Amino acid sequence: MSEDPLAWSRDFTPVLRSLAEEYGDDQPLDGYTVAVASHLETKTGVFVETLHAAGARLLVSGSEPYSTRGPVVEALSQVDGIETYVEAGMREEAWEAGQHELLEQGPDLILDDGCELIAKVHDEHPEVAREVVGGGEQTTAGIRRLEAMDDEGMLEFPVYGVNDTPMKNHFDNVHGTGESSLSNVMLTTNAMLAGKTVVVAGYGYCGRGIARKARGLGADTVVTEVDPRKALEAVMDGHRVAPMAEAAAEADYVLSATGSRDVVRAEHLDALPDGVILANAGHFDVEIDVDALESAAERVTEPKEGVTRYHLPDGPRVNLLAEGRLINLTGPYSQGHPAEVMDTTFAMMFEAARDLATGDRDLGPGLYQVPDRLDRAVARRKLDDMGVAIDEMTDRQREYYEDWRLEGSAF
Repeated sequence: MSEDPLAWSRDFTPVLRSLAEEYGDDQPLDGYTVAVASHLETKTGVFVETLHAAGARLLVSGSEPYSTRGPVVEALSQVDGIETYVEAGMREEAWEAGQHELLEQGPDLILDDGCELIAKVHDEHPEVAREVVGGGEQTTAGIRRLEAMDDEGMLEFPVYGVNDTPMKNHFDNVHGTGESSLSNVMLTTNAMLAGKTVVVAGYGYCGRGIARKARGLGADTVVTEVDPRKALEAVMDGHRVAPMAEAAAEADYVLSATGSRDVVRAEHLDALPDGVILANAGHFDVEIDVDALESAAERVTEPKEGVTRYHLPDGPRVNLLAEGRLINLTGPYSQGHPAEVMDTTFAMMFEAARDLATGDRDLGPGLYQVPDRLDRAVARRKLDDMGVAIDEMTDRQREYYEDWRLEGSAF
C-alpha cells in the first residue's frame, strides 16, 4: 500500500471531490456527528473524507470485520475529527463491541451498510435512537431489514433508502457487483469463464449484472430465482432459468447474489459436479451453507490461497472461495467495486446526509425514497466530469408532460 492509501481512489472519485470542494466552505454538516458503517477500504475512506470536509465529526466502523483494510483505518485515524472503531482482522466479538462503543457516542446521522448500526441502535441503544436525526442505507439486504422494522413500527427516525435510487441500482449494483465479483473469482482461481456454465442465484440488480457480464465473457449462464417476474425477466434477457437443484448439476461456477441465506444448501450438494467453484456475491457469509459443506466433507484442503476444497464422499470436490464471505471484498485479491461506481453511490449517501441535516422536509420516523432531484443532481455531476452533454426539455415539452388534458396533442 502506498504512503497515502487513499490517493489512487481519490483520482477516480471526481463526484466526491466536487462535493468536497462545493461544501468545504459552507460546511452543511458542521455540528453533526455522523456514524458510518461500510466496508472500510479505500473508496470508503474517500467518502469519509468528503463528509469531514463538509464539517462533520465522523464515527467510523466496518460493516463486517473481514473487509477492513488496515492502512485505511490508520490514515483516517490520524485526522482530527475522525474516530475509528474497527481494526483489520479483528474478531467478530471485538467488531461488535466496537460498534456498540461507537453508538454510545450519540451520532446524529447514521450512514449504514446492511442496517448494522441502525438495527443495533434500535435494539440495544433505544435512548440513542430517539435522538438520531436520520439515516441512509446503501444495500439491498439493509433495505429489507429496514422494511421489516418499518412494518413493525420500530423505526425512531427517518431513513433514506439510498440503495433503491436509480444511481445506486443501475450502476453500483449492476456494473460494480458484476465486474468486481467476476474479476475476483478469476483472480482467485486463475480459471477461465469462457465456455463454462455459470449459475447465478438471484436476478435482482446485482445478479443481472453478474449474469450479463459472465455471458459477455463467453460463459453459458443459468439463473435461479424464487420470484416469477425476475425469472421471466432473466429468460427475456437471454439466460436459461432453472431451479438450483437442476442448475447445480451442470455448474462450473455458482455465484449467489440474493441477499438471503442457505441459497446453496445440503440438498444441493449431491448434485454438484466435481471441481465446481462456489462464490458468495450477495450478503455476509450466509448465502452458501458452509456448515453443510463441512458436515458432508470427508476432508478439507486448501489447494491455493482463498480456496477451501471440500472432498465429498464418492469423489466430488467442491471449491469454496473466500470462506463463503463476499468474494469481491474478502478474497485474497479483493478490492471491492471499481472506484467510479462507488463515487456515485457514496455521493448519494452524502446527499442523503446533507438533505437530512439541512433540508426543509418534515420527515417522521420511517423508510423514505431519496428525493429524485438529488439522484438527478449526482447523475449530472458524473456526466459533467465525463464531458457528456445532454438535451434540455423545452418549455413546450415540459408543459405537455404536465398537461393531463394533452391540449397540445394533434388528435
